[in-house]
Amino acid sequence: MDETDRAILAHLGQDARVSVAVLARRIKLARSTVQARLERLETSGVIAGYTLRLGEAARLTRIRATCLLTIEARAQPAILGRLKAIPAVERVHSTSGRVDLLLQIACASTTELDEVLDQIGNLTGVRSSESLVHLSTKFDRAV
Repeated sequence: MDETDRAILAHLGQDARVSVAVLARRIKLARSTVQARLERLETSGVIAGYTLRLGEAARLTRIRATCLLTIEARAQPAILGRLKAIPAVERVHSTSGRVDLLLQIACASTTELDEVLDQIGNLTGVRSSESLVHLSTKFDRAV
């Protein structure tokens, strides 16, 4: 990836719906050049897809939490399989810190969140869990 590819990704990160023609004008390249670079970024896996990112107004109806899990080392594959079956678990990251897994959870109510956290805490191989309820988003630069 070069500076042009990074510029394309930066513009798409702000507005993934921008047309190739407008993108080409902003970067000051030919439309065909930008189109070819986009295709290369897609086929190489740098761009995995184009998606909808909900704004704060849509997210207000969901209660979000981060759950930090410490697990038994050999239990990770089984735990990941069970976590995939819980729709409220949106993301799971492995970590290098004091916990083994970091989960992002979204629920419609505190009652549902409580049930999901109980379900996660009761999984075989989970040693401990800590949950952090998200109160507000101050800024979000995630692409």
